Amino acid sequence: MATWTDYKNHGRQTNPEIGKDIDEAEAVSKIVGTMIERRHSLDISQRGLAQLCGLPHSSVARIESGKTTPNLNTLLRIFRELGLTLVAEPGSIPPPRN
Repeated sequence: MATWTDYKNHGRQTNPEIGKDIDEAEAVSKIVGTMIERRHSLDISQRGLAQLCGLPHSSVARIESGKTTPNLNTLLRIFRELGLTLVAEPGSIPPPRN
């Protein structure tokens, strides 16, 4: 059986666009995972977080389940209530050149 890493490498070799999609999905997953871990460590329910942020409970549930990707404003509202900071730093993938 192939591993996730094998699948990712095959996808990148087959089609560079697949690699970009995988990288994006993994980045979003890492951000949302951090959000969930922090919410749990603070012992806040999804409903409680939604109330703190002024969002519908369904929005928090969809973000955490991966059914939707939060826009930046929503993400920042959630992070603020969880005491998290979003940091941008150079990655291993160079930006596109014109």
